[in-house]
Formats: sequence, structure tokens, C-alpha cells
Amino acid sequence: MYKMRLLALLLVTVTHTHANYPALQAVLSQNGLRKVSHWMTDWLQSKLSTIKLPDVRGDVDIKIGTIHYLLYDMSVQRCDLPEPSVAFSEGTGVALQVDGLSIAINGLWKTHFGLIHDSGWFSLAVYNVNLSAVLELDNNDGCLSILTPVCSADVGYVQANFHGGGSFFFQPFVEMFSSKITDKIREKICPAFKKGIEDVDGHLAAMSDAINMDPYVFMNISLTDSPIVMDSALRLNITGEFYSKNFSSEPPFSPSPFQLPWQNKYMLSVGMSEFCINSASYAYLKSGVLKILIKDDMIPKTFPLHLNTSQFGFLIPQLPKLYPNLTMQTLLYASETPLFSFTETAANFHLLSAAKFTAIKSDAEVPLFRLDMDCSFSAKAYIDKQLLKGFLVMKNLTVTLGSSDIGDFSITPIKNTLTLALTKVVLPKVNAQLKDGLPLPFVKGFILRNSVMNIENGFVTIGTDIDLLH
Repeated sequence: MYKMRLLALLLVTVTHTHANYPALQAVLSQNGLRKVSHWMTDWLQSKLSTIKLPDVRGDVDIKIGTIHYLLYDMSVQRCDLPEPSVAFSEGTGVALQVDGLSIAINGLWKTHFGLIHDSGWFSLAVYNVNLSAVLELDNNDGCLSILTPVCSADVGYVQANFHGGGSFFFQPFVEMFSSKITDKIREKICPAFKKGIEDVDGHLAAMSDAINMDPYVFMNISLTDSPIVMDSALRLNITGEFYSKNFSSEPPFSPSPFQLPWQNKYMLSVGMSEFCINSASYAYLKSGVLKILIKDDMIPKTFPLHLNTSQFGFLIPQLPKLYPNLTMQTLLYASETPLFSFTETAANFHLLSAAKFTAIKSDAEVPLFRLDMDCSFSAKAYIDKQLLKGFLVMKNLTVTLGSSDIGDFSITPIKNTLTLALTKVVLPKVNAQLKDGLPLPFVKGFILRNSVMNIENGFVTIGTDIDLLH
């Protein structure tokens, strides 16, 4: 199941379009294709032993008459499945070649020859099955489509042994049976293979066109155009836009074109534009989750300043005179969409926010004042030993008095206090954590290896290999 999920993850994606420019791009390299093929071979090897084969019926002319036969209740006892040769077929899809597949099958047989009816069991060995096919990849209303325009198959030879009943009578004619059975198997290989591809295509078409990220937002991952098949890679251009589940509107900005650089040594390369991340910020803003109510009991007791009107006296002299020794609380929220931008040297973050301060008096809230804040940060980020590491610095902090119910007061002491708290307390803790590193996101059942991250103008890229978790 995990392998099928990864195959879908690498090949499929999702409807809702803001523009034709993709905000996400993914490139599966030839190395990635080979690895997926290896996983699929292991998966098929394990599944083949559980497959019930369709009945085979026919007749053989033995010169003195015709033997009618039925082979049924067949199951695979052993399968030697060599790893397929797979390669991208430029402009089309994937070329698949399987050589030397061998299968051992047990089943039951029935025959009738004139008035003679007989039955028993048999063992059948099918040697050197070869399959050649081309999988054509296309875009079907934003979902990946897979077709099989080319398929050919051949069977080397079949060795059959009949047991039970009067099989000793029919065993001399096994070569005739084998030739007929070989033809029947050859006829069924490509239709069975195409049916399997049709099932995969139907599964892809039935998949949801969005990924639920959490209770608040979902991500549209529909294809913006047809898959781009190169001679050594497959590129998928993906919408990559986030939406609020409660307020599904377009953000006031649009995606810009970008070209994902990739290297064949990595299985998978992913590029994420500023628009992708900023649409997530907009979706969370519209979902109403970019806010927090800060109460005094949330502040460590050792912290020098607490949410109390008397303690705020050195910042706002009139506050303790108007409301002495009252507990305060602060509603901190983003007033506009937090925006990210990328340059070749850093990731930048710009946040416009506000903080509404109220005092608690007889279980009622008394409005005090609102601060408007404009702050920006810059970060260096990289991946080291599968951990996201970096360093964050504050570039700017502007604080203004948005409104006041207690009269005018100077903002300078508050700005100085906030700057001191951010630079001496908050940022050092954040940077200590970034120095140790944060774990990368993962897909259940898989682990990332050899990952690297690069920040480019307008987008960020990740190149990675992927392994199964055992």
C-alpha cells in the first residue's frame, strides 16, 4: 500500500486554478523511475502469488479426434520476476521492457474426448515471458492519465504435467496442449496488462483533487498542463495553491513563472514558489487561525514583565493610575497576509500584526489600547543530515499606536522593550533550535535521504532520494 501511495504521490496531483503558472513543480529523474520500478517489482512479486488466474479452455486435434480441455482454479506457486527495464520516452511517457519472466502454476483440468470425460490436477511452468509496452502520460482535467498505446508479448515455452484421472492417456499429447496453452497465455498477457493499467488510471481519476493539510486549509494539486516527458526525466507542473475550507477565495496576488533546476542524481526534485507559501498564509489568515490570546498565566514566572497594569506603569505611566493592579490579556493577530520572499541568499518574511490589550475587571474586559506592528525577518536555511537548519535575524520592527482608550502615550519605551525581548530572548531561542535542526516533513512509510535545499530568486528547491521504511 505504501508503495502504491508513493507511486501516486510521484505521479499524481489535483482542481481550482488561479492562473496557468504552476506554484509547484516536481521532477522524477531516471534514477527515481528506476527506484519506483524496483519497488513495484517487489510489490508485484509478493502479489502474484495471491492472484487467481482466469480459466483457459480450448481444443486439440489429435488426428483421431478432438480433445476439449478446461484448465481452471489456477494459482501462481512461484514467480521469478526480473526487474523491468524502464526509461522515459521523450514526449510520450515511459517505455517498459520485461524479459525472462517465469511462472510456476498449479491448477485443475477437465477434458472430454468423445464419450470419455476425465479430470485431475496439473502443474504448469511458463518460461521466458517477455513484455514490451509504452505507457502514455497525459493530463485529464487536472489529473494524471495513463494509457497503453503499445503492447507486445511473447512466451518462450510451456512445460505441463497432468496428474490424476486418465492423465497417462493425455500426457503423450502434452506438446500439443503446450502449444495451445502457450498461444492462449500469449493472447492474454497484453489485455491483462492493459486492464491493470486501466485500473490504475481509474484509481488516479477517482482520487481527490485536493490534499487536506489540517482542519483549516486544503491544497489544490491539480496539473496545470500535460506532463512534460524528457529523455531522462518527467516534470509535473502543479497548481500548488492553498485555500481556506471556510472562506475559499483567491489571494490578492498571482503566481509567477519559474523553472525548477534539477539533477539526475536525486530521485525527486521539488520546487515551491513564493506564491505557494503565501497562498497558505492567506488561507490561514482567512481561516481565522493567525491569532492568539495571550494571558498572564502563559508567561513564565521568571519573566521580568507580566500582564499587569501596575507593572506596565514604567511603559505607560497613566495606566496604573486609571486601572491599578489589574490583570491584562493581549489578543495578538496578523492584520494582513504574512508574506514570504526568496532571493539567492536568503528567505525573507514580512508580517503586519496588531496587539489588542484589555484589562480584566470584575470578569469584564476593559479595552485599553491597540498596537500596530510592522516587522520583517531574514533567514538563512539549509538541510544538513536530514535536518532543516538555519539562522534568523530581525531586519526591522516598527510599532505605532493604532488606537487608545486611555489617552496618548509614547510608544518608544514599548518598542525598545519589544526589540530587547525579540533580540535577547526570542530569537536566541529560535536560533538555538535552528542550529540543532528541525526534522523534515515525511510521507508515512517512507524516509528522505541525501536531501539538499537551495533558495533561488522567487522559489525554493529540494532535491532528495526516498527509501521505504521497514
